[in-house]
Amino acid sequence: MIPLLRRGLPALALAALTLLATPAPTFASTLPVEELPFTSYAPAQTPNGAFGARRSLGLFEAIDELPVAEEHREGYKRTLYKHWNRGLNATDGCDTRREVILSEAVNAPEVAAGCKLTGGSWRSAYDNLVVNDAGRLDVDHFVPLAEVFDSEQTPWSAERREAYANDQGSPDTLIAVSAASNRSKSDKDPAQWMPTDASYHCTYAATWVATKLRWDLAVDDAERQALLGTAEDCSGTAVTYEPAR
Repeated sequence: MIPLLRRGLPALALAALTLLATPAPTFASTLPVEELPFTSYAPAQTPNGAFGARRSLGLFEAIDELPVAEEHREGYKRTLYKHWNRGLNATDGCDTRREVILSEAVNAPEVAAGCKLTGGSWRSAYDNLVVNDAGRLDVDHFVPLAEVFDSEQTPWSAERREAYANDQGSPDTLIAVSAASNRSKSDKDPAQWMPTDASYHCTYAATWVATKLRWDLAVDDAERQALLGTAEDCSGTAVTYEPAR
């Protein structure tokens, strides 16, 4: 009996190895379509239930969507655009300006009572400088307030002007930069001024266009031509924005 069992062991072992070597059956391809895993690509919904309107376009395409109109400066006063208001957090003691500075810090400053800032560091995109003192920063309206007034297609309400002047719903409307670069820019459009850091020109043009599209602002012909000229060197640059309400 023992010799027979010994002779049978190699056969049993071979059968076991054959079973182990046989690939396990794949069942996923045989599932009905409705049982396969599902990923939704529906647009995200905004809190009020309406579908979001966020858009992303190529730079040339985005420029083509801007209405072209003559500028109108008569009647402009900076005080028409109330800023800075209490910001996103009305209890933090920081106005919109300081909230933007805090949000853009490379190294966060210390925040004392009354939102007094000490320490910290920032990179000023217009001139590619590192700023180590919040007091040497300006928070720039990417499209300056005077340019907004020039470009309003119909006169804005006081509420809409305040909303623009304090807009933190987009990362583009407000930017912390060195005071020197902001004052060099003043209220000029891209036909009159571009950042000294040439590597930022494509981003600057795209952000300018995104802000104008977000707030339904027009461009004049010289401004449009300057943007188109910059876009020639900005292959692949995208303009992403969400219209303001």
